[in-house]
Amino acid sequence: MASSDPSMAIFPTPAGAVWSKASHTLKNELGADAFGSWLAQAALRPACDGGLCLVTPTGIARDWIRRYAWRRIGEVWAANDPDGRVLSLKSRLEFEAETGADRVPAPIEPADGPTTPEATTAPAARGCMAGSLQERFNFESFVAGPANEFAHAVARRVASWADGHFNPVVLHGPYGFGKTHLLNAMAWEAMKTQPGRKVVYLTSERFLSSFVRALIDKQTAAFKEELRSADLLLIDDVHFIGGKQSSQEELFHTLAALVEDGRRVVLSADRPPSALAEVDARLRSHLSSGLVCGIEPADRALRLGILDRKLQVLCRRQGVAGVPRPDILAFLADRFTDSVRELEGALNTLVARAGDGLGRLTLDEAQCLLRPHLRGGERRVTVDDIQKAASEHFGLKQADLISERRTRAVARPRQAAMWLAKQLTTRSLPDIGRRFGGRDHTTVLHA
Repeated sequence: MASSDPSMAIFPTPAGAVWSKASHTLKNELGADAFGSWLAQAALRPACDGGLCLVTPTGIARDWIRRYAWRRIGEVWAANDPDGRVLSLKSRLEFEAETGADRVPAPIEPADGPTTPEATTAPAARGCMAGSLQERFNFESFVAGPANEFAHAVARRVASWADGHFNPVVLHGPYGFGKTHLLNAMAWEAMKTQPGRKVVYLTSERFLSSFVRALIDKQTAAFKEELRSADLLLIDDVHFIGGKQSSQEELFHTLAALVEDGRRVVLSADRPPSALAEVDARLRSHLSSGLVCGIEPADRALRLGILDRKLQVLCRRQGVAGVPRPDILAFLADRFTDSVRELEGALNTLVARAGDGLGRLTLDEAQCLLRPHLRGGERRVTVDDIQKAASEHFGLKQADLISERRTRAVARPRQAAMWLAKQLTTRSLPDIGRRFGGRDHTTVLHA
């Protein structure tokens, strides 16, 4: 879009100044964590066609920006650039292939623009590919007790970059008992302790999707470089990689390379490595070769401690002055024993619905408010329970149900187990499919 102002045509607005203003807006909208993890690493460079290109260090960062932020970046850029210059997006390898590695133009430095206190932490953000990190999951908000104190101590040691670490470290335990919290806390603390080190945090879903995208885009070299250059690699819910042979192969070689170089690796799973039947034996053995830390279900004292800590945060954020009576907290701790997430969800509901009347609430009134959360006292059935029962009934191994085999002797029991999982659990169809060897949700739908 051409400017009607002759002075602007003669003296175009510096691209660095435009990007500086746009970055300030985007940082406020996306949040400092997401901006620091993905956009702060990108550089503005002159393109071969005379336009401008936002160049990301990896294809993974490019894909994240294109999926979650590119439309908004275009809008903010257009609003701040009176000269209407076209902005494109490429990864570093794409840009170098287009311009020639020996003729890559220098990045356009941002002009002095609005700065924020977070700007001083940019080096830490640049050292971390951590778009999924959650600020609330840190060591200060983690409540330690007998069920998790060993895993907590190991996590603290890893995050402090102390010598003599075991490699890899695998945290395992039921859903909702703090594995994700500890992995996030390690990432935050490690970046804070040594900002110059590179920390990479990924969920298994992000690992899988990024690897598949790298294969499609023929960017596997960049994907490998991104992970294998990490000083600390953290992967959450690694059991979801089971049944995906090429992804397991890549993870195996990545772990081997990092361990051999003395870099740190921490993973989490819902079972110990030896029980991950759907995972390749080589990878399973590799996961077992370091330090395996189990996290047990929280005991009553720990659940009460978690409620107390969570209550302090909620009351401060919601501006609620009162606190529930001890018998209400005891009821919550005794009723929600299967998952800390469910325990916290019940407390959230109570605080939100009672408001300033929280301190005057009776136990009967609390139970009435929590009725949607309250279920029968019977033990809830899990997908794992169903798989074990189905394999025992049909004379199969549990691994057969999540394997690639499609013979009638295996397919029919698998369909029966998937149908039971739909009826007896609260898992989504995609989640059930993942637990049956990474099958599509439509397969579960028609079971």
